[in-house]
Amino acid sequence: MPQAINTEIKPFAATAFKQGEFVEITEADVKGKWAVFFFYPADFTFVCPTELGDVADKYEELQKLGVEVFSVSTDTHFTHKAWHDSSDTIGKINYYMVGDQSGNITNNFGVMREGMGLADRATFVIDPEGVIQAIEVTAEGIGRDADDLLRKIKAAQYVAAHPGEVCPAKWKEGEATLAPSLDLVGKI
Repeated sequence: MPQAINTEIKPFAATAFKQGEFVEITEADVKGKWAVFFFYPADFTFVCPTELGDVADKYEELQKLGVEVFSVSTDTHFTHKAWHDSSDTIGKINYYMVGDQSGNITNNFGVMREGMGLADRATFVIDPEGVIQAIEVTAEGIGRDADDLLRKIKAAQYVAAHPGEVCPAKWKEGEATLAPSLDLVGKI
């Protein structure tokens, strides 16, 4: 079972590949900004590069929203570099590609496939306090959509900035929100 909504991420330390360099990261690198942890099963596979490329296409927009992206698989940071250097799709990635060969981060988030040593296809949106605000987990063959991830992040940021308001289904930036109250019960 994935780590729960409204829980704080657990401590971790790992090496990531980012923009041509290996960098050490910890949970301290996540705090103070919005973050996405984007777990996927393995490098050099099929659905994974389509998802990672989709997020790469939205990375500039995510950065403008103050969001950092950490893609995570149980591959090593060396494998991430090799994949980055050999694939046009993966080569456009500028966000962190975290090597979790020990499985500590994947296990911390509760998305390790039992007995396989591979992460589930899972996304976590984390607020600046390090608290999980959204979780998405899909089956192996179901790829995720960066546009919907962006929509969820904008909704989470809106709700965080506007206490007392909530975003209804399919909410998009600039659309009407709701202010939950007794007056709304049974009227929506």
